[in-house]
Amino acid sequence: MGKVARMLIATPFTTVQRWWRKAFSPPTADEISTSYRTWRNRFLWQRLRLWLWLALICLLSFTLRDIYGFFFHLKELEKLPEVLRTQRLVINIAVLLSTLICFALHKTKLGRDRPDLLFLGSSWAISLALQFFATIRGFALPDTIGWSLLFLSQAILMPVYWILHLLSQVGVLAYYFGINTVFGLKTLIPEHPEIYNVTLILYIFWFCAICDIGVYLYDRLQCSEFYARQELESAYQKLKVAETKYRSIFENAVEGIFQSSPDGHYITANPALARIYGYSLAEEVTANSTIIEQLYVDPNRRAEFVRLMEKYGSVSEFESQIYRRDGSIVWISEKAYVVRDEQGKLLYYEGLIEDITQRKQTEEELRVFFHAVSHDLRNPVLGTLMVLRNLLARPEQNISISRSILERMIQSSDRQLNLINSLMETHISEVQGIVLQRQPVQLLTVVEAAIADLEPLLEQNQTTLINLVSADLPLVNADPTQLWRVFSNLIVNALKHNALGLLLTINATREGEMIYCTVSDNGVGISQQQSDRLFDLYFRGASIRNSVSLGLGLYLCKQIINAHGGEIGVNSALDAGATFWFTLPIS
Repeated sequence: MGKVARMLIATPFTTVQRWWRKAFSPPTADEISTSYRTWRNRFLWQRLRLWLWLALICLLSFTLRDIYGFFFHLKELEKLPEVLRTQRLVINIAVLLSTLICFALHKTKLGRDRPDLLFLGSSWAISLALQFFATIRGFALPDTIGWSLLFLSQAILMPVYWILHLLSQVGVLAYYFGINTVFGLKTLIPEHPEIYNVTLILYIFWFCAICDIGVYLYDRLQCSEFYARQELESAYQKLKVAETKYRSIFENAVEGIFQSSPDGHYITANPALARIYGYSLAEEVTANSTIIEQLYVDPNRRAEFVRLMEKYGSVSEFESQIYRRDGSIVWISEKAYVVRDEQGKLLYYEGLIEDITQRKQTEEELRVFFHAVSHDLRNPVLGTLMVLRNLLARPEQNISISRSILERMIQSSDRQLNLINSLMETHISEVQGIVLQRQPVQLLTVVEAAIADLEPLLEQNQTTLINLVSADLPLVNADPTQLWRVFSNLIVNALKHNALGLLLTINATREGEMIYCTVSDNGVGISQQQSDRLFDLYFRGASIRNSVSLGLGLYLCKQIINAHGGEIGVNSALDAGATFWFTLPIS
């Protein structure tokens, strides 16, 4: 036989062999687990009830036929042997009683726990009753119709436990062929008296085989579906747990998590992102009215974001200023990447947003701080260093120093010490807050003390100071030393920012339960942009004359007044003077 012929024969044979193994290979030990057996027993128990009802109705119909035939003549019953015509009704009644007994057992604990035994018992009670009767009467009875109805109904209504179906069938057929052979019984059919009828055997064999194969395949299919459902349920539970876990991460994350469409709308947003943008609900961020481009202070920022995403597929530390819902501006840092489908089509952008406003403010304050230190501390040090180098350049061993040089060096050292003390005080106030030693204070006394201490500086700057504070003002519950610092800083601040010959006016009036204090000048004034940041840490105006300041005075004033429960501010415009004001609660 040629190679091609062997291949043609082998191909269908291999296909049939593979199909046979797949269809008829017994389930593995893993497949037949306790849970599936429990389900199969329950299924069999439930279907047994339906089958018993059907068997009872079927038997009743044949019993009614026999009763009718007993009173009225039926032609088809004439072909039956005499013994069956006369005693068939008794047999049907006996089978009915056995079926009713099976009904009763079905409701018991034994019936629920062992439906397999009930299955065999009910099957043999129906099928063997007629065989027992025939044996007693001395003949063999091939009940082809009864067997067919029995085996077919069982296969259709209870298609599980194929071994039970096989036992049920083997039990009946073994009795028929075995007992009748042992006793040498013949059938009552004249034309076919032998029990070994080839046509009968082939019919019964293939009928039982088809029923058993159908039950086996259905049972195997149910087994596969049962485990598929179990795996699906297990996968669903795992998915549910994972979803709950990641939903918790999504909902409770500190960073804002988002998905945005290429056209500039948020698809998904978590509560943290809503808080960054000033919204109360994440759904407000994903509303169609939210256009991402309009959130950026710089409208070109979104286009830059898209450009970088298209070029690199991701961005990191993409810092921008955005508008919050209330119109305020904050800094954010974005980290995102592109999400595409299998064909490479852009679906959306996904990433994190972090509020870095505090960090940006700190960076700006540090930048200003280092700028101030580099300028304010550098100048006194350079001056002192220059004097010392000039002295060392002299050839004599013992160098005499004039009083004026020593005075300049002392002044320079004092300025450095004052700057360092200011830094230390600011750090302490930032960490511990302003510590107040409250007591009833007359405001006029504090103002006069500050003016007296600054009198040399006022004369040097040719300043005219008018004190309008009245002695009749109510006492305030305050720290007199800290209030002295406030008035001193405000007066010194006015002198530093204006030319000689300044006019200063200090006043205090009662307004409800507060004392309203002002320090006004007729100097160059302050722009609105400077006024907005005047009380920030390390901020210094651009018009300071001969400054050795780090820009801490007004910041400390704000800290002191806030600690007292008051407020502080400034009213000014360029070339219109400035009025610093603050409030203090009345004792």
